[in-house]
Amino acid sequence: MGNPAGVKRNFDDLEKRRLQAAKLLKKGIHEAEVARRVGVHRQSVNRWARQLTETGIAGLKKAGRAGRKPLLSEADLDKIREALKRGPEALGYETSLWTAWRVADLIERECGVKYHAGHVWKVLKSLGWSCQRPTTRALERDEDTIRRWKTRRWPELKKKPS
Repeated sequence: MGNPAGVKRNFDDLEKRRLQAAKLLKKGIHEAEVARRVGVHRQSVNRWARQLTETGIAGLKKAGRAGRKPLLSEADLDKIREALKRGPEALGYETSLWTAWRVADLIERECGVKYHAGHVWKVLKSLGWSCQRPTTRALERDEDTIRRWKTRRWPELKKKPS
């Protein structure tokens, strides 16, 4: 069955349910009735009953976190956070624009962990950084002239209803 998309498993509640089922099984209640009371499939209760006889109550305790352990420690993330604040120029890049490739290079230099540029955004998101594109404007741009053109010349050129 699994979980609906976006719903995280609550490992504490799952453990409570297994331990509740174990108490009922120890009282001699049939597996089908335990399944109804706990709100799970009978096959799950059957599996828990087997675990209970093989490993005892310890076999029904939660296993801990699910999935692969993170490659970067909190200390590594702090190093990356500080290096990001220093800017790409500190790594020898010509511009002040962080790209995914540059951040991947930063992570490898600072922490020795190789990340594909396509996955760097996960690290940046965990650090509170977001994807942004810089506003590209010409260095020669004259704001006063632009403002005058918009307020005086543009209204003259703009078509008006007849």
